[in-house]
Amino acid sequence: MRIAIVSMFYLPTIGGVEKVIEVLAKQYIKQGHKVDVFCCDCDKYKRIKKKFEIIDGVRVYRSRYWLRLSFNTHIFPGVIWDLITKKYDIIHSHVGAHDYVLFAGIIAKLKGVPHIHTTHCPWTDKFRPWPARFALFFTDNFFNYISFPLCDRIIAITPWEIPVLKKYVKEKKIKVLHNGMAKSLFKKVKDNPTKKSFMQDPKRKLVLFYGRLHPTKSPHHFAEVAVDIAKERKDMEFAIVGPDEGLMDRVKGIVKDHPRIHVLGKWIYEKNPELYQAADVYVLPSYREGLPLTIFEAMASGLPIVTTPVNGIPYEVTSGINGFLFKHGDRKKMKEYILRILDDPKLAKMFSENNKKKVKGYTWDQIAEETLDIYKEEILKK
Repeated sequence: MRIAIVSMFYLPTIGGVEKVIEVLAKQYIKQGHKVDVFCCDCDKYKRIKKKFEIIDGVRVYRSRYWLRLSFNTHIFPGVIWDLITKKYDIIHSHVGAHDYVLFAGIIAKLKGVPHIHTTHCPWTDKFRPWPARFALFFTDNFFNYISFPLCDRIIAITPWEIPVLKKYVKEKKIKVLHNGMAKSLFKKVKDNPTKKSFMQDPKRKLVLFYGRLHPTKSPHHFAEVAVDIAKERKDMEFAIVGPDEGLMDRVKGIVKDHPRIHVLGKWIYEKNPELYQAADVYVLPSYREGLPLTIFEAMASGLPIVTTPVNGIPYEVTSGINGFLFKHGDRKKMKEYILRILDDPKLAKMFSENNKKKVKGYTWDQIAEETLDIYKEEILKK
């Protein structure tokens, strides 16, 4: 099968969407399929010089972006030519409300091949600046009405999206297929070196934030709570892990080189099992999410979860069963739930066991197979 994947970014860009595309593309390559990824020539920070390269068997075509509308939104119409001049059995676009979704749909129709789209849940506009809200109003009330009907199948990563998507397409076109995680996360790391590498005392409890340091993730709220707890308790440490997307300086300004609060920056994906298993609780205080990969990764690692009930998260985290949910911005509750878990070993163990059971079948192997099944179904219809 010849598969074209279209999205805003690809490696070396770090993010949940990019990781989903990378992992699935590699899975398809292993099975003998041919995969081409089309994206813009930017890694969010700067232009990428190489317009074509092969990464782990995946052929990556980068079109020069003409206009940068925001940190995460670029206009790169060269993708039209790239898709028109090549032959594929399936075209799969990722992340709604972008022009390339429409381009991919039109080209797929002209070529008589299926167009699959994965939304990655881009709907919530709360706290966005007014120019971005205006653009989203346009896409929600005009652009998506044109783009989504051109899709043969739409993959939603959480049931939360279904009522939104039904504004644009019939429900029979929608398939809910959640994100996954690596099987390696289930394996116990022996003599874990990560905890010893940065903690003052590896015997202390470790509270982990792992995600992009972007306003949507609210890492500054976590930093504030970490400082507050660290003033009262000396039996725990905190790790803030992830690439800077606008809030690194703010987070560092809050932490002020506190010896028990570690701002570690980017992390090597292959070392995720070490990082998660070094921790005792995972915290994600986001105001907007689709369905974060880190939630499943933390669950597979047996971590209790403290997070916000936004978008797809309440479908996976039930307060009092496998973690705690608190309203975004409620630092008092975040602190309370972190301490309740760490001070109650029986509760922590229950959350841990429930999480490992919940995500037992959430591996990338399974997600890749289900996605390929969708491809095959739609190809047979043509």
